[in-house]
Amino acid sequence: MRRALELARLGEGYTRPNPLVGAAVVRDGQIVGEGYHARYGGPHAEVVALQQAGANARGADLYTNLEPCCHWGKTPPCVEAILAAGIRRVVLAHRDPNPLVNGQGIAQLKKAGVEVIEGVLAEEALRLNEVFLHWIRTKTPFVVLKLALSLDGKIATRERKSQWITGEESRRFVHILRRRYAAVLVGIGTVLSDDPELTVRAVAGPQPLRVVLDSAGRIPFQARVLSPAAKTLIATTARMPENVERELTARGAEVWRFPTSSGGVDLSSLLAKLGGQGVDSVLVEGGSEVAWSFLSQGLVQKVVFFYAPVILGGRQAVPAVGGEGVGEPAAGFPVQDLVVERVGEDLLVLGYLKRPAAPS
Repeated sequence: MRRALELARLGEGYTRPNPLVGAAVVRDGQIVGEGYHARYGGPHAEVVALQQAGANARGADLYTNLEPCCHWGKTPPCVEAILAAGIRRVVLAHRDPNPLVNGQGIAQLKKAGVEVIEGVLAEEALRLNEVFLHWIRTKTPFVVLKLALSLDGKIATRERKSQWITGEESRRFVHILRRRYAAVLVGIGTVLSDDPELTVRAVAGPQPLRVVLDSAGRIPFQARVLSPAAKTLIATTARMPENVERELTARGAEVWRFPTSSGGVDLSSLLAKLGGQGVDSVLVEGGSEVAWSFLSQGLVQKVVFFYAPVILGGRQAVPAVGGEGVGEPAAGFPVQDLVVERVGEDLLVLGYLKRPAAPS
């Protein structure tokens, strides 16, 4: 199963909105075939592993991190391939919550006489596919808030300068994150102050959709985020002038208008529309006010903070999270399952927003 999880990660960034899946065919204690879902629309992990195993699959065990599919999609059902190959036992980490599967694949295997074992390395497998599991259940993107900040919590100096607070290794890691998630989002303030391109450059991989929150149409037409290197979406409101929308469209950007909420774009409406079009994840990269908007509205699932070993100070320096803030420490946003790692000279801190307990 650990090998299946390793294989599954190789598809990161390429399978969305499909899950990450790896598979291994084991006979007499030896792996005789393995594979992973490499791209959306391509063959599933189980099929690749079975094809590699060939005749050795008959009477063997199949390990996979996700319940095999039992429906026709871009490819035929994996359950049919498993039965045709003569697999005697399937070991999986957890069920697929997709309503088209969700236990039905397991039921078909058992009905055909195949032994099924569930729950092997389930926790690791659930983390691996946290994006897919959130999207398939809610039809909204999994939101990650990423910030690069000083030890005293600043993302820019009093002169609004932020390049570069963190080191080269952390900046490269950000490109890995951009490759991992379907969209990267910033506010218009970040575009005006930093002019980011928001593309994957330091590593190979697919380009995310670039999303800019610009409720009044202030984006410069020469902004790097409008370059042809990746697709760009401008989320705006009725305040954007029609001529600005026409020019942005002519430059290749897509413009979506939304209701106004708290003076800006209604974020819940934006996420709902993105999710409905298959955007399974959003990496929020700033700025300070955008970070507060997402946090205060309960829209963040995960945080990834890069702390640089530097203190900036300054009452006018930009805090990592702006907005009104909370009045009492107890009203803050608890983060759980923290992981702390070194990335070059910086510290990477990631965790998950703790959700309020559901009413009994």
